[in-house]
Amino acid sequence: MIIKFTKMHGAGNDYVYINCFEQKIDDPSALSILFSDRHKGIGGDGLVLICPSDVADAQMRMFNLDGSEGAMCGNAIRCVAKYIYDNNIARKPIVTISTKSGIKTIDIREENGKFISAAVNMGKAVFTPSEIPIKADGESFISKPIEAAGKTWLCTAVSMGNPHCVTFVDDVDDLDLEKIGPEFEKHSLFPDRVNTEFIKVIDSTTLQMRVWERGSGETLACGTGSCAAAAAAAACGYCKYDTPVKVILRGGILTDTCFEDGTVIMEGPASKVFDGIIDTDDLS
Repeated sequence: MIIKFTKMHGAGNDYVYINCFEQKIDDPSALSILFSDRHKGIGGDGLVLICPSDVADAQMRMFNLDGSEGAMCGNAIRCVAKYIYDNNIARKPIVTISTKSGIKTIDIREENGKFISAAVNMGKAVFTPSEIPIKADGESFISKPIEAAGKTWLCTAVSMGNPHCVTFVDDVDDLDLEKIGPEFEKHSLFPDRVNTEFIKVIDSTTLQMRVWERGSGETLACGTGSCAAAAAAAACGYCKYDTPVKVILRGGILTDTCFEDGTVIMEGPASKVFDGIIDTDDLS
């Protein structure tokens, strides 16, 4: 099977993108595993399908390194917005993209007709335990202890269309995420597994973040994770509502604004790396 693809990244969070307006993909879970391999495949954090939609300008489907399908991906949706803008699928200042966590509206930032960045209305941060989900009582799980990797962490659970566990630490650079990350991802409190963000507060408008994503491991950036971090920081009093917060990730910088009604707007870059053609018969 010959497949055309585009390699793109948002703040270093790279995926293999396939235009399903022009091609039919029968088994994206298996292809995600094959294509994402950085030694025997194309290399990436997963696979994204850009599909036709009856309710939006396009539909996005995202698959992780392990083949599992994700409900939402903040970095990928900006890249999808760039793709449909650059390829005249929807060349307009505001585009809509359907995801498993709902329809998202994206404002395109352009200069002289060239895509520069995108601001995505990510919807409202959800703190209700049953909707995240997390096995916990009460109306929220904010700055509460979780035992993992041999120590106690103060964590805030929040959903941005997928589950996140945000913990604030004094230092993120020296954390052994290969050891710590899986213990959070598969923690018994999270029935659907969880993405985990480790956050150092630089000041009231700047956060430093590392992330362990369920199904993918540590990635250079996570858009929904940065939104979860900003929402958790506001809920915990580290940052202010209605104020842009710069989130410094290993692969770049995203800017997130959490409003008092819970809505989060995320803005950041999206870059095309290259186009390619791959023969699946050549993969093993």
